[in-house]
Amino acid sequence: MTVPSWEWISASAIGTSHIRINRSCDDSGACIFVRGRNESALVAVCADGAGSAMRSSVGSRIIVRAFCRNVRSYLQSGGILADLSREVVSDWLDDMRGRIEIVSRSAGLTPRDFAATLVGCIIGDGKAKVLHVGDGAVVYRLSDSEEWAVGSWPSHGEYASTTYFVTDDPEPSFQLNDIDGPVSELAVFTDGIEHLVLNFSTLTAFPPFFNQMFSGFKSDGIGKNRNLSRHLCNYLNGPAVCDRTDDDKTLLLARRSLNVASQEHL
Repeated sequence: MTVPSWEWISASAIGTSHIRINRSCDDSGACIFVRGRNESALVAVCADGAGSAMRSSVGSRIIVRAFCRNVRSYLQSGGILADLSREVVSDWLDDMRGRIEIVSRSAGLTPRDFAATLVGCIIGDGKAKVLHVGDGAVVYRLSDSEEWAVGSWPSHGEYASTTYFVTDDPEPSFQLNDIDGPVSELAVFTDGIEHLVLNFSTLTAFPPFFNQMFSGFKSDGIGKNRNLSRHLCNYLNGPAVCDRTDDDKTLLLARRSLNVASQEHL
């Protein structure tokens, strides 16, 4: 019997503005496949640390790991995506904030010093959920469609060049969006490439970019494609991207296929 399988690539690249001030990349990202008790899913998540926060790179890593941990626990304990509510993900955000609070206290700092956004996707067989705090976005294509759709649009703050963070006080503003139907291709990214791949005047994705990015995927690939991930990292560090944005950038790309091989080892 065939089972759903995923191939994915991922990369983060430091922005040229960070290089000029000798600052490391504040982005983090992860992609894993979770086999749950009642439903299995691909988990793709990225976080962008605030440039004004001194330990935001640590905050972004905490948020990414905590998201993956909470999704795994939810699915392996029998949870299904159809039942995933705002109350449940609020508990996940509280867990992230609690972990950041512990680290910030031990360092003599505040949670704001670890501020970061969150774009987290959970992709099941016929339904997906997106938990989103701040900027960055999700673009996807359903298996029966040729159109690229935006699953969650960037949220910007009240003032120019501002956004929301998981560490916002007293609680973060977040979106929990549904995607109905079988997702075949998925892109999750931080705000560093927003203006390269999204059309803000029409609130749509830029199809040529995503068509090109997915052209190198294998028809029967499973798990992380490390060779394509290296190529993606080179692309994000190259002039085609860096001449248009000086920010950190993270991009996760995943494609679903049908393959007889099991993913239990991933």
